[in-house]
Amino acid sequence: MARRERGGAVIARTAERPAPVTDSFGYPQLTHRQILVIFSGLMLGMLLASLDQTVVATAIPTIVGDVGGLDHLSWVITAYLLTSTASVPLYGKLSDIYGRKIFFQGAIVIFLAGSVFCGFAQNMTMLVAARGVQGMGAGGIIAMAMAIIGDILPPRDRGRYQGYTGSVFAISSVVGPLVGGFLTQSLSWRWVFFINIPLAALALAVTSIVLKMPVHRREHKIDFLGAMLLVAGVTCLLLVASWGGTEYPWLSAQIIGLGIAGVVLTGLFVAQELRAEEPLLPFRLFKDRALSVGCTVLFFVGMGMFGAIAFLPVYLQIVKGVSPTMSGLRMAPLMLGLITSSIASGRYISETGKYRWFPIVGTAMMVAGMFMISELHADTGLILSSIYMLTLGLGIGMVISVIVIAVQNNVDRENMGTATAATNFFRSMGAAFGVAIAGAIINNRLDHYLPKFVSAADLQGKDPAVLTSSPDQLFQLPPNVIHGVAEAYSKSLDIAFLACVPLVVVAFALTWLLREAPLRQRSSEAVGEVMAEPLI
Repeated sequence: MARRERGGAVIARTAERPAPVTDSFGYPQLTHRQILVIFSGLMLGMLLASLDQTVVATAIPTIVGDVGGLDHLSWVITAYLLTSTASVPLYGKLSDIYGRKIFFQGAIVIFLAGSVFCGFAQNMTMLVAARGVQGMGAGGIIAMAMAIIGDILPPRDRGRYQGYTGSVFAISSVVGPLVGGFLTQSLSWRWVFFINIPLAALALAVTSIVLKMPVHRREHKIDFLGAMLLVAGVTCLLLVASWGGTEYPWLSAQIIGLGIAGVVLTGLFVAQELRAEEPLLPFRLFKDRALSVGCTVLFFVGMGMFGAIAFLPVYLQIVKGVSPTMSGLRMAPLMLGLITSSIASGRYISETGKYRWFPIVGTAMMVAGMFMISELHADTGLILSSIYMLTLGLGIGMVISVIVIAVQNNVDRENMGTATAATNFFRSMGAAFGVAIAGAIINNRLDHYLPKFVSAADLQGKDPAVLTSSPDQLFQLPPNVIHGVAEAYSKSLDIAFLACVPLVVVAFALTWLLREAPLRQRSSEAVGEVMAEPLI
């Protein structure tokens, strides 16, 4: 309690929490050590989400083969991306109101629950639904980690710390494929998901101790109607992209009906956002060029990038015939290229404050890398394929994190979570559509090429569906059938990869619209609220 003299002046303080050291706008002035302590909690949560992706990626052909067939592979990925996309704006809005920590930890819990459900899935429907739950958690983990970084670091300093977040993806890119391949081949693919249980418990324990974020409470109205309209509209459009030309003809009543429903629901979502008191995606923020251009670029980058990367393990395991573990290791050049360029660009930005040319050069390299990927064939050598993937990875690393820095530099602290969530939303939205479209192209082309390379006599009475089952079942067939299937997959994948190139070309053209704005030297240059308590 404070003791006062008769004049009312405070002359002593006892049993009070020391006031945080802040700047004139109330932002915490953290030491390098304090920042690293916070980053330890963030990195552990991000490791949980990123490791799961690299662990699962190499095991998905085996997983899907066990519960339903490789022709459903795109939905195992799309369900994850859809829910992570739709949940990101809610995380951003709610964290702007209640604080980041509770939603960061809540996302970890949701991710853990989804992982457990995935591990116990008995059929395709259960697996896809569980992946949707898992995606809801992963979307929050990444979005909240990026928003927290935006809260504690001014834009000029964020590049310096990109190396720490980059190391998370470097570790997951190396360890993930090894762990995923080992668990799939030695135990069961279900352990790919069960291994998340101890990791999530550790992440929750560490973040509870080190991640001390302030809580801001105010009157609010959450736009749940907007969220429901968004999920419904996007789902309908994704079904059109995924089912058109494969499950149903493009001019069928089902596809036309889903297309109309998707357009109407999306229109209703826009109308709802314009009238809502606290919209999920405040369109007024998109008046800022950095946000509007950045989100559009990330949408097309997400479409092209995930449309290709999601199916590279299929190429490696079906066409090249390598194991899940080896397929992950062969994708290491892509991940290492991404990490290297991300760290290098971050350091340069911190030193110079210049960032505009990185997305331009990065998307140009992505165009080249994507075109190279479309040239992968059964006889492509290891060195050549590694160069292709390295080129693509170097390009990706110069785009995504740099655009997030540019966006965060142009918004005030009150909207930091919403703006950061918007960038994740559009990237994830593009990724969901990219995977759905690429998967539809592959399935459509397989229906065309398989009869050309594999005759009915070669099947010896077997169901043709076995050809789109797991690699283990495929490689039990006669050598001439395996060769035919590999050729059919190679040509189908090449077309899907090539279809991703124009998407990245559009992103490249849009990056020229980005303007170079001085990066703020201090967090206090943003408009924000005074923090109620210290972060550490």
